[in-house]
Amino acid sequence: MKSAVGDKAPYTSRLGAGLGLVNETKTLLDLWSPGMSANRLHQVALESGRFPTVTARRLRNIVVECFAPRYLVSGGAPAAHLQRLSATMSTADLTQLMLVFTSRANPILGDFIRQVYWSRYAGGYTQLTNDDARMFVERVIDDGLTTKRWSESMVQNVSGYLTGCCADYGMLERGRRTSRRILPFRISPSVAAYVAHELHFSGVGDNALLTHEDWQLFGLAREDVLDEIKRLSLKGLLIVQAAGEVIRISWKQPDMEALCDVLTQS
Repeated sequence: MKSAVGDKAPYTSRLGAGLGLVNETKTLLDLWSPGMSANRLHQVALESGRFPTVTARRLRNIVVECFAPRYLVSGGAPAAHLQRLSATMSTADLTQLMLVFTSRANPILGDFIRQVYWSRYAGGYTQLTNDDARMFVERVIDDGLTTKRWSESMVQNVSGYLTGCCADYGMLERGRRTSRRILPFRISPSVAAYVAHELHFSGVGDNALLTHEDWQLFGLAREDVLDEIKRLSLKGLLIVQAAGEVIRISWKQPDMEALCDVLTQS
C-alpha cells in the first residue's frame, strides 16, 4: 500500500540518528522559516545557543538525518503546518503528528507499530519487549526489506530504536528498559482532522482514505476511521454521506493552510 508520500523506501537504521526527538523538533520548528534548507537550519540552530549540550556533529545528525526527512519533505509543508499548529496545539497532539511524519520517513517504524504494537495491544498484552521488536526486525531482514543483511549488533540496536521511539511518542512506557508497559493510545480529534485533510489534499479519494495505512498507526480499521470522520462532521469540519460501502465527503476547507487556521482557533 502506498503512503501519502509515495512508494515505501527500503528499511534503514536511520532512526538511530534520533528517536522521537519531541523537544528537539519543537525547538527546530521555532528556528525554521519557510524555504530554509536543512544545512541552513543546522547553522541557525548552532548559532541559536538553544542546543547547549549537543555537539555540532550530533546536531547536524538531528537536523539532516531526522528533522529534514520527516518535516522538510513536500517543500517543507509538514514543518510549516506543525509550526503554525504548535502555537495552540497541545504537546500530546503535536507528538501524534510527529509520529505520522516519522513513520512515513522511516517505514520500519510504521510497520512495526501496525504489525506488532497493535497486535499486542489488541491481544490484551500489557508489555512490549525489545525481543518482540527483534523478532520483527529479523523477519523483515529475511523478507528482503533491507538493502543488505544487518549485523547482530545492528539488529539489536534497531530493535531498541523501535521501542524507544514508541515510548517517545507516548505509546509505551518511557525510560531505558528492555520491556515496556503498553500505554492507552487514541488519536485526538485535531490529529484525525489533520490526517483526513492531508490525505485528501494529497490526492487520496474518499473511499481509499478510510483504509489508508496512516490510520493504522492509531490502531484504526475502516469502520473506526468512518466513526472519526463522522465526529469531524458533527464538529462542522466537513460533511460526510455514507451509503453502504460508498462514502462521499464534502470538504469545507480549500487547503491545508485553511485547515490549520481552523484547528488553531478551535
